[in-house]
Amino acid sequence: MERKELFALLKRRFGEILDEHDIRAENVTIRAKTLSSQEAIGDTIKKDYPILNGKEVMLEATYKGCRGQAFTDAPSDFSGTLGAVLKLDLDGDAHNTGLFIATLNAVTRYLGIADRTVHCKDDGPEKCAEKAVEYINDTYGDVKIALVGYQPSLLEKLSRKFSLRVLDLNPENIGEIRYGVKVEDGSRDMDSVTDWADLILCTGSTVCNGTICAYLDLDKEVLFFGTTLAGASTILGCKRMCFCAE
Repeated sequence: MERKELFALLKRRFGEILDEHDIRAENVTIRAKTLSSQEAIGDTIKKDYPILNGKEVMLEATYKGCRGQAFTDAPSDFSGTLGAVLKLDLDGDAHNTGLFIATLNAVTRYLGIADRTVHCKDDGPEKCAEKAVEYINDTYGDVKIALVGYQPSLLEKLSRKFSLRVLDLNPENIGEIRYGVKVEDGSRDMDSVTDWADLILCTGSTVCNGTICAYLDLDKEVLFFGTTLAGASTILGCKRMCFCAE
C-alpha cells in the first residue's frame, strides 16, 4: 500500500463512520492542542523519549469529552466540524495528518470502536514495557525482534530478554549505542533488519508520516504499539499492543 492509498482509505472509512452515526454535519468543535511533555507523559523514569527532547509533540483532540492523541513532528491547532476534518488534505500536509489522526482516535473512542487513546504517564511506560516482554514471550516465544521507532523503555527491557535490533529515523540516534543496542537507519537498514527478525514491533506513530506502509504488507508478524494507531488499527486490521494507556 502506498502513502496516498493509506490516507485515502482512512478518510473513506472515517467518512463512512461519520455517516453511519449521522455526525458528519453536526455542529461539533474539535480542538487539537499541542501538549507539553509533562502533560503528555508526565515524569517518566527515562528522559530520552522523543517528546522530551522536542523531536515529537503530542496532539490531543477532544470530542464530546473523549480524548484522542497522536504523536507527530508537525504540530498544529484546529477548530471545526467533523466534516471539515474529513476534508483536510492528508497527503500534502503533515500538520493536517496529525490533526486527522488525533480526531479519528477521539471519535472512535467516543463511539466505542477504539480504546486506549490516551498515552500512559509517569511510570506507565516502564510498566507497559514489562508487560510487553511478558506478552511477547508468552505469545511468540524466543523470537528475534526488530523494534521500529526509538522507545527507550521497550528497547531496554526487550534487549534483556530477546535478540533485538532497532530502527529509527532520527539522525541523532542512528549509529549510537542505546541500552546496549546499536540504533540502525530506519530507511537504509530496514530490509536487512526486517529480514533478520522473526517479529516486527513497530510504533503506531508511523501512521502520521505514512511510513507505516512499509510494514503493512511484510510477510511476517507485525505488532504495533502505542496510542497513535488506536483508531486506524481498527480500519487497517493491525495487531496493536498497548497495556497501560487510558
